[in-house]
Amino acid sequence: MKKQTKLIGLCLLAVSAAWGQENTPEEQAKKIVDLDEVVVSDSRFELKRENSGKTVISITGEELERQQGNSLATIINRYSGIEINGSRSNAGQNLNYYVRGGNNRQVLIMIDGIQMNDPSQIAGDYDLRLIDASQVASVEIIKGAASTLYGNSAATAVIRIATKESAKKNIAATLRSSVGTNQGSEDLGYDLRDFQNSVQLDGTLGKATYAVGLGHVYTDGLSAVEGEERDPFNRLNTRVQLGYRFSEALNLRMGATYDDFRADYDNGFPLEDAPFYSENVQKRLFLSTEYKYNSGSVHLNASYYNITRDLQSNFPSAYEADNMVFDLYNKYILNEKFYTIVGFNHIRSEADLGSGSSESFTISDPYVNVVYISGSGLQFNTGARWNNHSTYGSNLTYNFNPSYTLRFDNDYLKFMGSYSSSFIAPTLTQLYGPFGANPDLEPEENITVEGGVEYKTRALRMSALYFNRQEENFIGYRTIDFETFEGEYYNVEEAFRVEGVEFEFKANMLTSLSLNGNYTFTQVRDQVRLRIPKHKANAAVNYAISKATTADVSVQYTGEREDINFATFGNEVLEAFTVVNAGVSHRFSPSFSGSLRVNNLFNESYREIIGYPTRGRNVMASVKVSL
Repeated sequence: MKKQTKLIGLCLLAVSAAWGQENTPEEQAKKIVDLDEVVVSDSRFELKRENSGKTVISITGEELERQQGNSLATIINRYSGIEINGSRSNAGQNLNYYVRGGNNRQVLIMIDGIQMNDPSQIAGDYDLRLIDASQVASVEIIKGAASTLYGNSAATAVIRIATKESAKKNIAATLRSSVGTNQGSEDLGYDLRDFQNSVQLDGTLGKATYAVGLGHVYTDGLSAVEGEERDPFNRLNTRVQLGYRFSEALNLRMGATYDDFRADYDNGFPLEDAPFYSENVQKRLFLSTEYKYNSGSVHLNASYYNITRDLQSNFPSAYEADNMVFDLYNKYILNEKFYTIVGFNHIRSEADLGSGSSESFTISDPYVNVVYISGSGLQFNTGARWNNHSTYGSNLTYNFNPSYTLRFDNDYLKFMGSYSSSFIAPTLTQLYGPFGANPDLEPEENITVEGGVEYKTRALRMSALYFNRQEENFIGYRTIDFETFEGEYYNVEEAFRVEGVEFEFKANMLTSLSLNGNYTFTQVRDQVRLRIPKHKANAAVNYAISKATTADVSVQYTGEREDINFATFGNEVLEAFTVVNAGVSHRFSPSFSGSLRVNNLFNESYREIIGYPTRGRNVMASVKVSL
């Protein structure tokens, strides 16, 4: 009884103190009739969605605001073709990006136009746990091979993250605060163990802009493995950005970020509580310039970032990585029909893999891409990239993406297809790392074929798409000595394929009611891949109760998938599960809003990874104050 009273009291307190929604029903209605939704990621031009040959996922700032308190990985995990394993577990759990049946090294993450990766990681991937979602303005996700525009590793998805811009007035401040529970399904104590706070100060002074942001997250309550002790997650994010517009043609932006998280973790073999921890620190400098001329513009995005990882356990280790990235490209529009990009991308990656000596490689890629929009329905997006790797020489990647749109007044029916290649070089850890290194590895090569259709009316958008990816020289890991567990990375000789189907819909039934959902079927042929569900579906309902109050309910279904049990070294089938989330928000004034969310409303008990806990029913109350 006391526990129920505590839960009810927490909910009432949150409802009375903090509700929030940025969009009134009138604003939502305006969006319903807006047929000119713009997408960028598949061409780097701001083009109408009807002229794009892809089903691009766009996560707007308004959608991110509705999910205040949830991590960016949790938010992204609700979209078609995507399974971010670990996002439902302890906040410090390692994340695996299973997009369209792929893995971490096939997903490229970009922040403000810069490729992000960690050369010291086994997969060379970037860790989404470093990102503060409150500093993100929007996210676009393009699925399928996109190596022509984005280079190495862009094989199953590119996740383009845009951070928030400065306010137009001289000075503005935004404060966000969230507090909630963090417990498993068997814990019904509802103690407050999740605290998130952030503040951003920004503005425009004449031709200059500035932004300073600070965020902090502390989450406790769950053990890293199924055990009794709690393993906290503690993260600090800082960001400084300055900009100056020299003229209508020339604009410059530069800044620095410092991101640091510490995650306690436990012993993985055998699975048991342990006083281990890892600390990841990222220091990043970035520069972005744009020069506009009559029918085009020249862009330079450059960044240097350093990542250090310290792992304290029975076998402590430390890693350090440095990345230098710059991307110079020219965008040119000819007669509003031809949109061209010619660019040069250079990346230098270096890592100390714990041995005290560093290994490195460089990638230097010239590339070209052309988009043609006929005006009579035919469009195509095509390009090529000459990948020059310091270890593997030159490799050509290419893309051909035609589409045809039938227009009916304000509606359209679009047919899409694509044939694309991608190139994935072995990582420094796979080549030279302390465990299983193999300097004779060859790069992976993927060919992706897609075909689909999209239909859009004033109030409805739905799409269906088939994808088929052929993978060659896949890099696997095998044990070569079962007494010492010594192993090695190797190229799998047999080619295999991954295929599937994605369905999406978004409907605005009334000015106050919207529905959206998706379903993904993924089939990995010729081999077993762990933790990838064959069936996954998401659905959400958003309802504007009044001008200032909205409510939403979402459902996520994850089907059966295999995982390895390291106690028996055999594979087991994890049961399917369904999680329901609900939220309500209220806007008290233009400067004050808040929300109350309940994740896993029915306290579903399930397993995401064998031997690791998942979150049960949890409550999160959030406020936002704008000054």
